[in-house]
Amino acid sequence: MKILGVSGWSGCGKTTLIVALIPRLQARGLAVSTLKHAHHDVDLDTPGKDTWLHRAAGAQEVMLVTGRRWALLHELRQEPEPALDELVAHLQPVDVVLVEGWKSGAYPKLEIWRPSAVNKPPRFPTDPAIIAVAGEPGLEPAQYGRPNLPVFLLTDLESIADFIVQRVANSQ
Repeated sequence: MKILGVSGWSGCGKTTLIVALIPRLQARGLAVSTLKHAHHDVDLDTPGKDTWLHRAAGAQEVMLVTGRRWALLHELRQEPEPALDELVAHLQPVDVVLVEGWKSGAYPKLEIWRPSAVNKPPRFPTDPAIIAVAGEPGLEPAQYGRPNLPVFLLTDLESIADFIVQRVANSQ
């Protein structure tokens, strides 16, 4: 499975881009999964409901199954947060896993950099794992020492999808 991160500062449009890319990648024949990292506590369960009670009672894992989907909830308890490669190993094989988060990880990433939305510097000048950047008109990676870095307008979803398809094809 090919892993491609969609990286950037909070508020830059990572989720919006991923949601727009998934159907475009599927239309090009790729099977796509996603992996999202959150920095805040998220609970997918409802306090007081059966699966919540199972976890509260101490179950290490609880699987919730319906006629439409299933979800596996794994409690870390005192364990450290797993590394990205450990988490990817839990996914069914697909052509590409789009990863949102883990922006400092050493895996290929497409950075979204929008200075008009986020008042922070780009990461691509110092992160060699960033293989492309998407942003606003006028973005010039050469001025940051990365003249050969592919650049896309964030609105050019077809070109970004083509880039990902080509990357997946070249890695097999």
